[in-house]
Amino acid sequence: MKRLHFPLDVILRCVRWYVAYSLSLRDLEEMMPEHGIEVDHSTVHRWVIKLVPLFEKSFRQHKRPVGKSWRMDETYIKVQGQWKYLYRAVDKDGDTVDFLFRAHRDKAAAQRYFEKAIDQNGAPGTVTVDKSCSNLAALQAINAERETPIKIRQCKYLNNIVEQDHQAIKRITKPMLGFKDFRCARIILSGIEVMHMIRKGQMQVKKDTHPSAAGQFYSLVM
Repeated sequence: MKRLHFPLDVILRCVRWYVAYSLSLRDLEEMMPEHGIEVDHSTVHRWVIKLVPLFEKSFRQHKRPVGKSWRMDETYIKVQGQWKYLYRAVDKDGDTVDFLFRAHRDKAAAQRYFEKAIDQNGAPGTVTVDKSCSNLAALQAINAERETPIKIRQCKYLNNIVEQDHQAIKRITKPMLGFKDFRCARIILSGIEVMHMIRKGQMQVKKDTHPSAAGQFYSLVM
């Protein structure tokens, strides 16, 4: 933080606005002079890439537990003109379980997603997936290592809740007009996911307090 040459509140505001709203980096460059700050869009990008991993790490320490019935699916995100894959799951109440951005859509990617999600959130009782063979194969591989297998359901109708939840992420990424770099895309998507979870009330806060979504986001690194 000490090497950042702008006021910290300005930096955090730019980072939050970028991951919270449908704004491009150039939108932010145009907006900030209204707040008395001249900043280049490339500088904002550096702030995002540097700080979002800190927000995500802190958020995971304050994330509320999720339910044991998961709905898992992947959605498409373009990087350098090619489709990449954001694996996501929500519980039956619509709370985000976890997410993972991968270059390929296959059994290995799906299995890595489930391993991460279980490591972070504990094992589910049931996972609902669509008719994807790779997702089914990944869950079967996970179950082969478990004493108590996870119940697997393949039902597209029951997965509507996660497909609808994808749209909240896609609305934010649309003005970004595709990512130029996989690593940067992964970091930015994690920031978008964190802000989305905060809006859904998935961050633990002090009893009898009602901080705004913005206040919760800033508190992660303040």
